[in-house]
Amino acid sequence: MTANVGSIDRVLRIVLGLVLIALPFVSNMALFASGTATVIAVVVGLVLIATSAMRFCPLYRIFGIRTCKV
Repeated sequence: MTANVGSIDRVLRIVLGLVLIALPFVSNMALFASGTATVIAVVVGLVLIATSAMRFCPLYRIFGIRTCKV
């Protein structure tokens, strides 16, 4: 796997991933009253953190996007 996620993109993915993981548990939003929305938010957050850690995004590969300079 060739890296296709750059530094700024990685930081944004980590921050957004952490927010999505924490939001259902610390907010009182009605959206997260159902378990489905909570599970979706946590899974998307984990995927964002995983793609950031691996520096590879499969969707970027499909669409030919590359945010890293290497």
